Amino acid sequence: MIIDCHGHYTTAPKALEAWRNRQIAGIADPGAKPRVSALKISDDELRESIESNQLKLMRERGADLTIFSPRASFMAHHIGDFEVSAAWSAICNELCYRVSMLFPDSFVPAAMLPQSPGVDPASCIPELVKCVKQYGNVGINLNPDPSGGHWTSPPLSDRHWYPIFEAMVEYDIPAMVHVSTSCNACFHTTGAHYLNADTTAFMQCLTSDLFKDFPTLRFIIPHGGGAVPYHWGRFRGLAQELKKPLLQEHLLNNIFFDTCVYHQPGIDLLTKVIPLANILFASEMIGAVRGIDPETGHHYDDTKRYIEASHQLSSAERRQIYEGNTRRVFPRLDAQLKNKGH
Repeated sequence: MIIDCHGHYTTAPKALEAWRNRQIAGIADPGAKPRVSALKISDDELRESIESNQLKLMRERGADLTIFSPRASFMAHHIGDFEVSAAWSAICNELCYRVSMLFPDSFVPAAMLPQSPGVDPASCIPELVKCVKQYGNVGINLNPDPSGGHWTSPPLSDRHWYPIFEAMVEYDIPAMVHVSTSCNACFHTTGAHYLNADTTAFMQCLTSDLFKDFPTLRFIIPHGGGAVPYHWGRFRGLAQELKKPLLQEHLLNNIFFDTCVYHQPGIDLLTKVIPLANILFASEMIGAVRGIDPETGHHYDDTKRYIEASHQLSSAERRQIYEGNTRRVFPRLDAQLKNKGH
């Protein structure tokens, strides 16, 4: 199977964004606050939004299954308070679950959390548990910067985050470390903030002993790991100066990277520098980069083309990236697939 571990519902019906705009307006004017029941999206609308977009491209590009979570830039944890975030997360997670029920062979859900700046992460646990137990979610998105580009939260190694990590270990689910919209004008959301956060999360783990406390905790750092593979020597050297173990032992039992890298040299670098066991196939298609590369005539986010065109990967290694690694990092997904005979 070809499993895309990084998909977002970027094509949700317009009614979702309209409801969100009303919710945001209701922060300043409580009289404008909409009820959750005011959002009406039919199964037919969900089908149309998926069949003409994600599913169409999956079929064209040869992907079988997508781990599907709410739109990353729409998480916007910096907006409002916990109540606002909780309502919004519940709505978005339910829609991804409904998509997985309508297309059970093509999508499996992963959850966003109702994070809010300054709020104890333990407040997210009920939504996490609901999504795992009721919706069959196989993973979560964890935003290391709910402030939206101002980085007011402690680093991921801080005990502040331990309630979420404890739940992840209990339910044996990984987290994709994925920020949301930047409200800091210094950081473009997809061109800077996302990649900054990927690099920052890796360094926060490198400087800590987090995985001694949580030896089975698993993080996927998206977008190819930000600057990490390109500066692998820097990180190896910093770990050495800090008297940390070799990165293979210190981090690579717990940290994985996806293939949301949108040109051939980038994928070639990723697969040359990072051990293959730590690379998961992903595209984040219909996401940050949706255009066609004039140098190739193909969409930038058609990442399967880069894996196929790699001269350094064998067929067995491609299978490991496409399926084997993801099933190992997402054991709940592996169990679901085995139940279906895959």
